[in-house]
Amino acid sequence: MKILLVEDDTFFREFYSTKLREQKAEVETASNGEEALEKLKTYVPDVMLLDIIMPKMDGFEVLKQMGQLQLTNKISVLVFSTLGQEQDVERARLLGAKGYVNKSFFDFEKLYARITALAPK
Repeated sequence: MKILLVEDDTFFREFYSTKLREQKAEVETASNGEEALEKLKTYVPDVMLLDIIMPKMDGFEVLKQMGQLQLTNKISVLVFSTLGQEQDVERARLLGAKGYVNKSFFDFEKLYARITALAPK
């Protein structure tokens, strides 16, 4: 399974990429939305874990641009953010996200189950 982890927080990015690699996932990382869109030019993941609050370009804008490029049809995006208001969740879904996990309520096993449910079989 190929995953693109888009997270500006260094600790979260390193922690989750390590945990995912322990599960034998192929993981690429990006530290902001601009970097994520650049990586998508050469790397097509099965699942993208996408933070919302990031510098340079937030996750909503990433979703919007992915939709314009019709990438949300090919890549399952799981929003992984501390934003958990219903309007944020709904906005992400309207922009093409397949799911939403609040990283404040951390449980790696549940997160991994959500990722594998979104990955192609």
